[in-house]
Amino acid sequence: MQIRELSIPGAFEVTPRQFPDDRGAFWEWYRFDALAEAVGHPLDLRQGSASVSHRGVVRGIHFADVPPSQAKYVTVGAGAILDFVVDIRVGSPTFGQWDAVRLDAVDHRALYVGEGLGHCFVALEPSTTVLYLVSEVFHPEREHAVTPLDPKIGLEFPLPHDELRLSQKDLEAPTLDEARDAGLLPMWAEYQSFVSGLDERWSGR
Repeated sequence: MQIRELSIPGAFEVTPRQFPDDRGAFWEWYRFDALAEAVGHPLDLRQGSASVSHRGVVRGIHFADVPPSQAKYVTVGAGAILDFVVDIRVGSPTFGQWDAVRLDAVDHRALYVGEGLGHCFVALEPSTTVLYLVSEVFHPEREHAVTPLDPKIGLEFPLPHDELRLSQKDLEAPTLDEARDAGLLPMWAEYQSFVSGLDERWSGR
């Protein structure tokens, strides 16, 4: 598989090698060792989740408190999404910026969203199934959101605005500035300290 870091530090696109034959196809959609080598530490797998979304459904921008946050490894089982990673780490050189990767059931790419980053996607096809491997179980009291419609972030959705479907929670989520002023966002220094500890434990194994 090929792994490349996105323009947002801590986020990686993973492209597997597929082996088609007359029976179908085979590919490795997750490799513990390859991902750990690229990221600097492994995904400490604690939970697997799935969602099914109609075309136009937007989920996010979601994030969790650091530490321990919730790193995510995301791929698509059916359909397609445009998957966004947003830098919400206050003090980061790329704070407020984003990058995006198309994930679909053709190329079978995955996106690793590291600790402290915001995650959002829009479903591009009906009955799109998204699969998540995450580093921490769901703790609602530690989970937060920023509205994906924040014009200052400026996510570029490939569908008309009137086709987008958001939950009430995501519609009412604060803007990035409001979340920062409320003290909800992770700090760059805290993120660096936490991730450095993960890297050191892995390198010293």
